[in-house]
Amino acid sequence: MKNPPLMDAATRRWRAALFLFMLATGVSMASWVARTPAVRDALEVSTGSMGLVLFGLSIGSMAGVLVSGGLVRRHGGRSVIALGAGLLVAGLAVIAGGAALEASAGVFGGLALFGAGMGLAEVAFNIEGAAVERTLGRPVLPVLHGCFSLGTVVGALAGMALTAVRFPVGWHLAAVAVAVTAAGVWTVRAVPAGTGRAEAEADAQNPGSDSGSETGTGQGAGGERTGGVRGQLAVWRDRRLVLIGLIVLAMAFAEGSANDWLPLLMVDGHGTSATAGSLTFMLFAVAMTTGRFAGGPLLVRYGPAAVVRASALVAAVGVALVIFSSSALLAGAAVVLWGLGASLGFPVTISAAGEGARPEDASARVAAVSTAGYAAFLVGPPSLGFLADHVGLRNAMVVVLVLLGGAALITRALRSPVPEREGPGTGAAASREGRPRTGSDQPDLV
Repeated sequence: MKNPPLMDAATRRWRAALFLFMLATGVSMASWVARTPAVRDALEVSTGSMGLVLFGLSIGSMAGVLVSGGLVRRHGGRSVIALGAGLLVAGLAVIAGGAALEASAGVFGGLALFGAGMGLAEVAFNIEGAAVERTLGRPVLPVLHGCFSLGTVVGALAGMALTAVRFPVGWHLAAVAVAVTAAGVWTVRAVPAGTGRAEAEADAQNPGSDSGSETGTGQGAGGERTGGVRGQLAVWRDRRLVLIGLIVLAMAFAEGSANDWLPLLMVDGHGTSATAGSLTFMLFAVAMTTGRFAGGPLLVRYGPAAVVRASALVAAVGVALVIFSSSALLAGAAVVLWGLGASLGFPVTISAAGEGARPEDASARVAAVSTAGYAAFLVGPPSLGFLADHVGLRNAMVVVLVLLGGAALITRALRSPVPEREGPGTGAAASREGRPRTGSDQPDLV
């Protein structure tokens, strides 16, 4: 097959900038997660009340996610990333202050700011990452999300060590805020202006263009363009995109549930120490990182449909062992399966959302599926706290198990929508096998 294009210096900086800040956001998220038991103890709240505090993260995140796609199309990805980075750093600082003062309202407000920054930045990052993929003709999103996971490993290790020595949570998160600030400044300077916005301008300049595929990717059903709010909603009239959205919802819920609750699940559900709870989360983060960095060859060989189906089933086995095993050791080991299984679901479905679409439509589709994923990632898991008050945290995780099983049943939607007329290897064969069209059977992921 045709070799992928060579990477110039500007594209290399662009990709490296995305990798760096995703690493930084992973560190910041894991730093919060690893210290969640310490924050709960400092605030002296129940599991249900802690779920209410976590809704600050959910509210802010959803606000950021819901407006991010439109802001990207209006101002470009770089501007949205800059705004998100600023809110993220401000949120970390407020959380640090709230934890130090043992003020639940302060932690709630800080999480709202932190979540808004994460929501704004990460949707923009997915749009930027998909654009880099189209430029290079090779997988980028799995490694981009792998950098986030690598950041969670670093953050979890630091959190575990600082928890063991009883280092103050406030000072810990303040130090993370300083590091994220430095990464954010470099990233904003390196990312090119106009991604997303340029696509919207191209869409506006060609209102009569009708280059959409048979699956409705060129226009929303009914002929609506994808530029405005109505167009953003219209993309959901594509049945394939709806199924992709359901898959990403389930896979993101599985990942987000571990991020929000895994340390407490081990402490409260299996009777481990807080340090052991942080160690278990670190194992999950290592498994996520390994899966994302190693997944590219599997995607090329077997295709996204088969890989995500297997991933959902592996994650389901891990979650089931954590729920039903009476052994804390076995539950801790099963977290590795949970992490490996959840690792590729989110980035692969995001990539599939833009596949087969015109470049000017791809950002709208990626933003739409990203929104669905982050809704599950950030809003769903905190609600498990309220369910846990009635059935226990381990039993509440059955919801995750059911969603993973459902996702495994509909992964055919991830097969390529490319029409058959494009010929062997890029058309019918690629569609049947569900293989990613990355320009090379030997992907250069990094």
